[in-house]
This record gives sequence, structure tokens and C-alpha cells, in this order.
Amino acid sequence: MSNLDEIARDQEREDARAAHRRKRRSTQRPGASAVGVLGELLITAGVLLGLFVVWQIWWTDVEGARQANATIEEFNDGLVDIPAQAGEARTDEPPPEPLALEGNTFAALWVPDWGTDYKFPIAEGVDRPTVLDAGFVGHYPDTAMPGEVGNFSVAGHRQTYGRPLYDIDTLAEGDSIIVQTHTAWYVYRVTSHQIVDPTQVDVIAPVPGDPSAEATEEMLTLTTCHPLWSIAERYIVHAELDHWIPLEDGMPEELLEES
Repeated sequence: MSNLDEIARDQEREDARAAHRRKRRSTQRPGASAVGVLGELLITAGVLLGLFVVWQIWWTDVEGARQANATIEEFNDGLVDIPAQAGEARTDEPPPEPLALEGNTFAALWVPDWGTDYKFPIAEGVDRPTVLDAGFVGHYPDTAMPGEVGNFSVAGHRQTYGRPLYDIDTLAEGDSIIVQTHTAWYVYRVTSHQIVDPTQVDVIAPVPGDPSAEATEEMLTLTTCHPLWSIAERYIVHAELDHWIPLEDGMPEELLEES
């Protein structure tokens, strides 16, 4: 047999194998291609979900903190010169704070136990897009103003968007929560914690837990979601006013210790 015959036979065998492979592909079950498409869709969905998680966990914190810091700088521009000394603690009735317009920043929240970098703007209202998701702490309308008899009540995110109240569960009885306005410092002391259902709105009543009672104390209430990554419940911290200090007299001792 010549070499040409041998080459021809090899070519025929190769053609036969190729035809067999084409036939097998053409007779595959229709579901096989559908499974392949579904797999690709699931991979794509997984990538998109991962990007969403990165945005939700990390980027919203970056944006919230950036907005909060910019707002704090604007807030500081309107303050009097504050001496870097301990101001005299006063327990007489402070002058009334002016009411704020919806969305406007009128105060700042300090929590010395949460570090020297902790300072968040307090804006009027608890609208999610314009206040809470902007990295602010929001003041519940119709609750008391800082230093006023009643219950100065605020809300903030515990996760994402700057997470201003992330460490709320670390506050202990007697810890300071300080509210700074354009005229004074109001130093509150933590008195109690609660975990409640979202419908239990009497926690921000003038007398928490007793909406029909008449307020006689100056209180502060922090509210946020609980547990982490859930909105099933609310974590509540109550505090009572210990003293106040005019801005021009100096600063609370706790902030000087941290500075």
C-alpha cells in the first residue's frame, strides 16, 4: 500500500470521528444548554450581589462620614471662640434653644467614651434620605430641645451611612453623652438601656414609657436599630441632664481629657 493510500485512510477516519462528534452535540438534551445559561446568570447575579454588599457596607460609610465631617465644619464656622479650659458646670435653667427647620443642622453629638474623633451633626427630623442616610443624627420633631424639660430624642444608623450609633450597646450607666449647640454644652449621663419593638414609640415620650405623665426632668434618648444588620427591634439608651456650660466659658472636662 502506498503512502498516499495510507494518508487517505487516516483522513477518512478523522472525518468519521468529526462527524460523530457533531452528531453527539446535535443530539444533546435541550436542558443542557439551558443549565449553562442559568449558570452564567447565577455567576453574574453573584458578582452584582457582591458589588451591592461592598457598596452597602463600605461605600455608604465613606459617603456618610464625608458628609458628616463637611457638615461639622460648617457647624463649627458659626461658633463663638471656645476657651480650651474646663467651663463651670451649671445646673440652673439654661436659656431656651431656638427651634430648627426640617433638615437643618443645629447641634453636634459627642460621646467621649467613643473616642476623640467621634462628633456627629444633629439635624432636625428623622427623614431617611435627607438626614439619616446623609450620615446625620436626626432629632425627632415635637420632642424637647437640648437642655429643655422633657425628652430630647434622636435617631441614627447603627450600620452603614456613617453608623453614628454603632457602639450604643457599650454605653454604661453614668457615661457622658454631650450635645453641643451654638450657645452651650449639655452634658447628659446615661441612666438605662432598653430593647423594644419598633412600635413602642413611648420611649421618646416626655416621660419615657408614660406618655400621659408630665415631664419634670431634662432627658435625652438615643434610638437605633437592633440587632446589627436588622430592623426587627430598637436599641434605646436614656440619659438625664447633669449640667450645662455656656460655650464662651470653656468645655466639658471629658472633652479636655480626650483632647
